[in-house]
Amino acid sequence: MSSDTRIPTAEVTGVSGALIKAVAKKMVGRVPDSLGVLWHHRGVMKDSMGIGQKVDGWHELDPSLATFAAMASAATIGCSFCLDFNYFMSRDRDVDAAKVRDVPRWRESTLFTPLERRVMEYAEAASQTPPAVTDELSDALLEDLGPAGLVELAARVAFMNMSARMNIALGIRSEHFADACGLPPLAARPAVGATA
Repeated sequence: MSSDTRIPTAEVTGVSGALIKAVAKKMVGRVPDSLGVLWHHRGVMKDSMGIGQKVDGWHELDPSLATFAAMASAATIGCSFCLDFNYFMSRDRDVDAAKVRDVPRWRESTLFTPLERRVMEYAEAASQTPPAVTDELSDALLEDLGPAGLVELAARVAFMNMSARMNIALGIRSEHFADACGLPPLAARPAVGATA
């Protein structure tokens, strides 16, 4: 993996490095190669991880909706690392594994409720450049989620955009976390222009 990144990985060392490696091992079972890329700028790594932990502490959205939104955003942007990581983490959030697996092809899947579809539509629209969220979609989600839920949805999607775009720019790709816990592969996203 490290040879594929656009910046060579650094050795994660020192007391703070040992702490970060211990947290990573507890979280995903090993030290991700991507930590070596971010280790070059510890402030960015620390702050990104800190924001991620704060995002994980928000609870206005149901954990399933939060997971589907993050993964739909990651799929729209094309971040394989983000998709794989969130797929892996979903097992600890008690999210329906069949649905999580189908997020990349949610439009063709029959598994999702109308609310789940609106949340993923919002995540996709907000992840486009420029964002394409409509008043109608926002109004429907405001009705479904309430003001705090909609604010959280927008913020979660924005955080995923930051993370996904940084990972892609740095050449950080999937590290196959989901494979390590025996999850079946994610459903493939349909090719652009393909019909269901």
